[in-house]
Amino acid sequence: MAVPKSKITRSRRNNRRSHDALVAGNPNECPNCGELKRPHHVCGACGHYDDREVVAQADDIDLDDDAA
Repeated sequence: MAVPKSKITRSRRNNRRSHDALVAGNPNECPNCGELKRPHHVCGACGHYDDREVVAQADDIDLDDDAA
């Protein structure tokens, strides 16, 4: 059975936990619509990435004509 030979000091314990802290996000402004978005991701509001439309938005697509 694994039993520690000596006590782990507070300093060593806390050094091990030094990378566990949460980091705040780093949002960027979309150049097309101005909404905040994650860096290097498609904008969720307008569907643009790198000054071009990558994802068509649901309000731009007419679903009634496609179903017929």
